[in-house]
Amino acid sequence: MKEYKYTINGIKFNVEVGDVDDNQVEVIVNGSHYHVQLEKDTKAPVRLNRAAPAPTTATGEKVIAKQSSSSVAGAIKAPLPGTIMNFKVKEGDTVKPGDTVCVLEAMKMENDVKSSQGGTVKKILVSVGDAVLEGNDIMIIG
Repeated sequence: MKEYKYTINGIKFNVEVGDVDDNQVEVIVNGSHYHVQLEKDTKAPVRLNRAAPAPTTATGEKVIAKQSSSSVAGAIKAPLPGTIMNFKVKEGDTVKPGDTVCVLEAMKMENDVKSSQGGTVKKILVSVGDAVLEGNDIMIIG
């Protein structure tokens, strides 16, 4: 298998491509196996027989598939899956309900994540470039 490393929108992918056998090839992306059928026309797109791989953080670590409900009061959660682009606050800042606390990129669109409550930013739990899923805790406001 040939091994390739790609970074797409800040997300790292380790890709291994096997030998083509009768328009079939095995591809491994970040540890997930795919059986890919190549079209006869080389200009046609490749069809995958499996869902996309799980998102990874900027360091290449897999994001947990589903975070359980947070037991921490004041947690600001990701409203949808995406990548953290930047923070509008830092630890120790005071925020009001409705203030934008960070920007999340999802499907090539920037989405403001707003605070649901007022208080002081106690802890930021993710970093710029991290991939998060809907419901993941981003920060704690108390």
